[in-house]
Parts: sequence; C-alpha cells; structure tokens
Amino acid sequence: MNEILPLLIGGLVLFLYAISQLSEVMKEISSDRAKNTIQKYTSNIFSSLLIGTLLTILLGSSSAVIILVIVFINARTLTFKQAIGLIMGANIGTTFSSQIIALDVGKYSIIPLFIGLLFEVFVRNKKWKRYGNVLLYFGMLFFGLFIMEESVLPLRDSEVFAKWIERVEGNPLQGALIGGLITLMIQSSSGTVGMAIVLGKQQLLSAAGGIAIMLGAELGTCSDTLLATINGSRQAFKAGIFHLLFNLATIIIGLLLFQPFVGIVEKISTTEDIGNVIANAHMLFNVFGVALFLPFVHLMEKGLNKLLPDKATSDNKGYDVRVNTKR
Repeated sequence: MNEILPLLIGGLVLFLYAISQLSEVMKEISSDRAKNTIQKYTSNIFSSLLIGTLLTILLGSSSAVIILVIVFINARTLTFKQAIGLIMGANIGTTFSSQIIALDVGKYSIIPLFIGLLFEVFVRNKKWKRYGNVLLYFGMLFFGLFIMEESVLPLRDSEVFAKWIERVEGNPLQGALIGGLITLMIQSSSGTVGMAIVLGKQQLLSAAGGIAIMLGAELGTCSDTLLATINGSRQAFKAGIFHLLFNLATIIIGLLLFQPFVGIVEKISTTEDIGNVIANAHMLFNVFGVALFLPFVHLMEKGLNKLLPDKATSDNKGYDVRVNTKR
C-alpha cells in the first residue's frame, strides 16, 4: 500500500490538474465565440441541449460549462429559462470524457505531450501556443490515467481492498455515497468516474460497483455549481438549485432501478471490459435522465419561479434588471 498511494495520488493530481488547465485554455480560446453562440442558439430547449453538450465536450468539464452559464446569467447574457437546457446538455457532454478514459489512451500519452512541449518551447505566436497547450494538457490527462492504471495493479492481492469492494458492490447506496464524498473532496466528477473506470479496467471493481460510484459522482459535482451562485442573482441561484434537483431526482431513480439498469448496460455493451461498461452506463444514465425529465422542464421552471420569485422587475428582454439582487 505504501507503494500504491504515492503513484495513485500523483496520477490523480496530474489528471485533475490537466482537466483544470485544459478547461482554462479552452475558455481563453473560445470564450467570446461561446458567449455569442450561447446568446444566438438558446432560443428553445433542444438547441440549448445541443449547445450545452458541445460546449462540455470542448471544455472537458460539465462544472466549467455550468459555472460559465451562471456567470452569463449574472451578466444578463442568459436567463434561467435558457440555462435549463444548457445544464442538462452539460450532463450529457460530460459522458464524452468517460468514453475517452475507457479507451487505452494512456500508452499514447507521450505523443500529445511531446508535440505540446515543442509548441511551448519553440512557438512564439500566442494563439498557436494555446493550441499547443491543449495538446500538452491532453497528454498530461492521458499520462495521469496511465499512472493510475499501473498504480492499482497490486491491489488485486489486497484483502483489505477486496473487503471494501465487497461492501461497495453489495450496497449501491453506500457506493453512491462514497462516489459523492470522493467528488466533494477532489471537486471533479470526471476524476471520480475516471478512477472507477480505471479500477474496472484492472478487474478490481465490478460494473455494479463502478455504476454506484458514478451515481454518487453525479450528485457531488453539484457543489461547484452551488458555490458559484453565492452572491449572484436570483436567476443564477435558481439555475444552481435546478442542477441539484435534476441530478438528485435522476440519482434516486437510478438507485431504485439499479439492478435492471446494470443488466441493461451489461447486455448492450459489446465488450467484457468493465471500464467500458461503466463508461457506457455513465452515458446511458445521463441521456435517459434528460429524456425522462425533458417533458417536465416547463413545470420545473414554473415551480422554481414560484418558489423563488425574482425580486426585481424585468426589462423587455426578460432579463433581471437588478442582477446583483441577493437571495
């Protein structure tokens, strides 16, 4: 265990740092374009869903996208109604990173690392240097995954770890609580799901255990959103509450239908790789969750507007005039 922890923590730190930096670089590259696109193409729920999904794939983080949405709400660029589709789309977009993690990309990490380093050292143009940074941080992300995969191999012979896994796999609720707690600590649902996928790929975690942890990670990621709404407008706060309620409701349904859901995912997955099964479950869970609640979005919006009415009057565009009104 003394040899495992330094490598596992080191790989996780590298992975999380890469996600954080990648999000920041992508914001610099696309922030103005993203703002204009969001303003133009969020007139209805379906276009908002698509934009939220695509932005999350580009930025590599649902939290980054939702926080960006809250910033735009406070800047009167978006309304709460427009934000609903973006938030739901971000939940779908984050599953793209799970699919990448499930691939054996670690062994190829040296390629983007090397190319990104060449850009960093030899390229002077700031625009192209940012593109090089994207490659560099993708390489770091993949290399962090590779280190984590290699570090957990000795756990196959650990009796303590085996007993812990038995508890997680035998109790989905306990697994979800562990997933939520890990996400709260590391502030990244992608990191939590990534660790579950890594353990699954090494045959250290069953599909059921990994899916339970994934469900908890979906709730833990709401903490970033709620923190971002502090001292913001009432509409921004409603967006944060919607994200929490939406994720909580889908998680409860997922836990109630846990065994049938695991069975469906295992049946439709064309591989015996448990890591891929967990990644597929992450995608199906979020897609099904959005599809299930899409018909009720208008009712949820009306309910939150009634529960948390705006204190300020609105202008003719429907934006909260006093956007800094405190809750």
